[in-house]
Amino acid sequence: MDSTMIIIAAIVGLAIGFAIAKFLEKGKASKTIINAKKDAERILKDANAEGESVKKEKILQAKEKFLELKAEHEKVINSKDKKISDAEKRTRDKESQVSSELAKNKNMNSQLDGKMKDVEQKIELFQKRHEELDKMHKSQIQQLEVISGLSADEAKNQLVQSLKETAKSDAMAYIQSTVEESKLTAQQEARKIIINTIQRIGTEEAVENCVSVFNIESDDVKGRIIGREGRNIRALEAATGVEIIVDDTPEAIILSCFDSVRREVARLSLHKLVTDGRIHPARIEEVVKKTEKQIEAEIVEIGKRTVIDLGIHGLHPELIRAVGRMKYRSSYGQNLLQHSREVAKLCGVMAAELGLNPKIAKRAGLLHDIGKVPNTENEVETPHAILGMQWAEKYGEKEEVCNAIGAHHDEIEMKTLIAPIVQVCDAISGARPGARRQVLDSYIQRLKDLEEVAFGFSGVQKAYAIQAGRELRVIVESEKVNDDRAAQLSFEISQKIQTDMTYPGQVKVTVIRETRAVNVAK
Repeated sequence: MDSTMIIIAAIVGLAIGFAIAKFLEKGKASKTIINAKKDAERILKDANAEGESVKKEKILQAKEKFLELKAEHEKVINSKDKKISDAEKRTRDKESQVSSELAKNKNMNSQLDGKMKDVEQKIELFQKRHEELDKMHKSQIQQLEVISGLSADEAKNQLVQSLKETAKSDAMAYIQSTVEESKLTAQQEARKIIINTIQRIGTEEAVENCVSVFNIESDDVKGRIIGREGRNIRALEAATGVEIIVDDTPEAIILSCFDSVRREVARLSLHKLVTDGRIHPARIEEVVKKTEKQIEAEIVEIGKRTVIDLGIHGLHPELIRAVGRMKYRSSYGQNLLQHSREVAKLCGVMAAELGLNPKIAKRAGLLHDIGKVPNTENEVETPHAILGMQWAEKYGEKEEVCNAIGAHHDEIEMKTLIAPIVQVCDAISGARPGARRQVLDSYIQRLKDLEEVAFGFSGVQKAYAIQAGRELRVIVESEKVNDDRAAQLSFEISQKIQTDMTYPGQVKVTVIRETRAVNVAK
């Protein structure tokens, strides 16, 4: 019972404590609420006071802004009023000026009317006097016709005729004296220019030959060049078209051919073969092909060096190649490139003396003989001047250069002053003592004609005139020409030469047919 009473007393104590705590907590909450209300009222009062001050401030700012805008607006209105007043003033001034000008125009119109009336009166008076003068002139003419017995037209014709004859005689006398004086002066000036030009361009002359000498270190090399049963020398002659003469001349082998390119190819090929030491037909053909390519590259390089030395720019690559090929051609025994360089220099000097363009004259002088190095057999039949002109036109040269090239042998009409200069300089270069030899050129032409006869037959691959034109060596394609046809072809070519050509002595025709079987082991 005691423990129960204790528990009950404890529970009642706890309940009374809890009630007292709740009561105290409720009192504190009411005090907190009262304090919060007081704080809220105070904050509201402060906020209202601050809002009133801000409101008054904004109202003052708005009033100040309004006053500023009003002042600016008044300024704008005042300036516009001032502009309007100025415009009205200008308008009034212009109106007054226009009215004064109108008054002046009225006065001028009245004065002009008066002057027009005076002019009309004077015109009527002039017409009357003119009619009177015409009547008097006609009457005087009639009187003169009666006195002289001639009409006015007849008298006029006689006067005109007499004046014509007098003027003609005076003009003829003046023209004759002027022409004679011009001839004397022109001859003197032309001689002076030509002599000065020749004196300023002095070159050495050397006639081109058809023979080259290949020097060797010892005569033992001759046997290696000839080969077993002469197979090496035959392969060299067949590949290059050059006659190789191996005689008793010590340490020398003679290469004979009218074509300078072939001789140079043969000379360089022999040099490479002798230096390398391997001399046999297959090696010979390989070296000859490489040498031909080397000569072609050298031709282009020679052309480039030539145009650079002469100061010529913008030349087409094909024309540069043609200039390089001229090194291996001769004209009447004179080297064609040397001749063309000399003509170019002469043309440049002469054109400068005459006040013409020396660059164009040099260009025409260098290219005047490019037609002598044709690319194909068909072009051989065209005159070299016309062929050179066609090439120049094809590769974009100027009209005056083309005309000078085509007219330097009078095949076409000369249209510019450069053309006669090129013709004269060509004659000067060729007329120097020792410059040319007529016999050599005709001999070379005969050998070329001999080769062309062989090319006229089908199946011919190569044709070489050797031994100074006493032998024609023809290489045929084995696929197109058999052994029987080779013998027949030799006879036909010999008959063609006998009937169509004139030549001294005899011409031996040798037809060579070779069959090869080539395979590659991989």
